[in-house]
Amino acid sequence: MSQVSIHNDKLSVTISTTGAELQAIRDWNGVERLWQGDPKFWASHAPILFPVAGGFRDDCYELDGKRYPMPKHGFVRKAEWRLENASESEATFVMDQKNEGFPFAYELRAKYTLAGAELIVTYSVVNKDDKTFYFSVGAHEAYATPEGIDQYEIVFDEPEKLENYVLDGNLIKHDAVVMAESTKTLPLKYEYFAVDALVFRTLKSRGVTLRSALHDREIRVDFPEHDTLMFWTKPGAGYICIEPWCNAPDFVDADYRIDRKPGFIKLAPGETASRRHTITIR
Repeated sequence: MSQVSIHNDKLSVTISTTGAELQAIRDWNGVERLWQGDPKFWASHAPILFPVAGGFRDDCYELDGKRYPMPKHGFVRKAEWRLENASESEATFVMDQKNEGFPFAYELRAKYTLAGAELIVTYSVVNKDDKTFYFSVGAHEAYATPEGIDQYEIVFDEPEKLENYVLDGNLIKHDAVVMAESTKTLPLKYEYFAVDALVFRTLKSRGVTLRSALHDREIRVDFPEHDTLMFWTKPGAGYICIEPWCNAPDFVDADYRIDRKPGFIKLAPGETASRRHTITIR
């Protein structure tokens, strides 16, 4: 494992070659905005989820009549990535490790680009196989809330009917719990996470802002290419994860066919697909 740092006059960012995972996002005042991974609660910072975000029913999927095992959140977050290129304000990491659940020839890249107070995160996949495969990708950044999440709120770009699809283990139930009929704000409470994460599949917004009345620091996350947004923490921990995912977790009664799962990207031989989200530090 090694670490790579990029910076400009607004931000300083550190990324590990293990999982191509963000380790730090420091602002112009030197304030750390990313959770620093206290193992008492959760030791990670911002794992990349591929080729699935969340879990499949029975931890497997079917493609062309064959069943493949796949653990929750996939397998690349603990693997060693190669640093493909780096400059003062940009770094790209590449992964092509095969897995029994994903035995295809591919290249997955994670590119981190600084533009002023923005960190642009781009995941791209190239199908180098002679067979079509399906994949999804998700982000899992944990933002520091040292005062506790109950001092923070999420602000949506649009008024939302907040329908939370309740988790049952790694899977979701069909009946959503309506947390609000029409609102642009969600005050955060640890009680929301007594079971696990909040799962939103029906948002109109493609951008949210994390803010607190205690200070003027904000974090905005734009996710124009992702249909599912997750929030997650552990009770008492000083972080909140804001997670744009292409797919949602499987329903409790989902079939195994990956070609029928919402949010999964079909990639034919030779094709490339990418998904981007942007983190703006204020």
